[in-house]
Amino acid sequence: MTVFDILDRLVAFPSVAGRANGDIAGWIEAHLAEQGAKVTLFPGPEGDRSNLFATIGPADVPGYVLSGHMDVVPAGEPQWSSAPFTLRREGERLYGRGTTDMKGFLAATLAAVPHLAGLRLARPIHLAFSYDEEIGCRGVSHLIARLPELCAKPLGVIVGEPSGMRAVRGHKGKAAAHVTIHGRSGHSSRPDLGLNAIHAMADVLSSAVSEAERLTHGPFDTAFEPAYSSLQAGVIAGGQSVNIIPDTCMLEMEARAIPGVDPTSLLAPVKAKAEALAADGFRVEWTPISAYPALSLSHDAALAVLLRELTGEAPLAAVSYGTEAGLYQAAGFDAIICGPGDIGRAHKPDEYVLASEVAACQRMIEALGARCAA
Repeated sequence: MTVFDILDRLVAFPSVAGRANGDIAGWIEAHLAEQGAKVTLFPGPEGDRSNLFATIGPADVPGYVLSGHMDVVPAGEPQWSSAPFTLRREGERLYGRGTTDMKGFLAATLAAVPHLAGLRLARPIHLAFSYDEEIGCRGVSHLIARLPELCAKPLGVIVGEPSGMRAVRGHKGKAAAHVTIHGRSGHSSRPDLGLNAIHAMADVLSSAVSEAERLTHGPFDTAFEPAYSSLQAGVIAGGQSVNIIPDTCMLEMEARAIPGVDPTSLLAPVKAKAEALAADGFRVEWTPISAYPALSLSHDAALAVLLRELTGEAPLAAVSYGTEAGLYQAAGFDAIICGPGDIGRAHKPDEYVLASEVAACQRMIEALGARCAA
């Protein structure tokens, strides 16, 4: 199968995050087994979705991990020009949900496997494909925990998120949370008999806005835009009618942290403000949604030097989006981002990847194989 045949097959799986993924994971497992790769498919705690890990070459010596996620965001937007889970090619553009984020990378990796399998690899190349990246990098932590039993400690991890095939050494960390305040309903003419959850949430929202403003004053890392950590409230909802005291109000917020800053710590003052409402009779539920650390790989790290040689370009210092690379680095593995596509095309109607980008990714992986050959 060509890389485009494989991409066509992968896009056809509507592997939306948060849903069972046995169809796509099972197909990839069978495809790799046909190529002689050693494949491990193991379910996460949800029970209906799995991570996949495969090895080409000797697993007991240090090698490299090619990391990607099998899930995609939903494709319910009415603006799609064609069926989102059917690959459509127009010239260089390959349209479909997940083409750029990040099934183009998965296809390039799988297409390179026959070439890698034909080499006498002195160092292995591993494939680590996760689930539920799009809803907070939930699956990969279970995969990372299994690495010590699956292979020798890797020399590096290449996370194939869309970067236009330009390696990237850094990204911000992120933490997101959901808070619900429960008050007491009643007629709006007697506010003294109720507990207005929206009014209470106003204090929490004010705290979030204040923290967001405080963060603009530093600390700073000029590799990023903006150069400081950030916090924002993204969703708020509550109430039924103007003449009913609202008994519930919900707020979702996120923080994005520069390297060296724990993203969960940025939400701590807002959490404290919310939990303090219990003293006034409100019931408060604080639920973390997701969290992953920042990535910061030195410009002279061996992995950064390797990617410069493989791509012919010096790695970028940082990007604004987040990836699973920070979790690999936090677990003790050097990690870097490099994959086909552009993040600006992702998560929108008519998402696409360029055929030349996918082909370039396959060539890079095959060149990595040549470096690992005996």
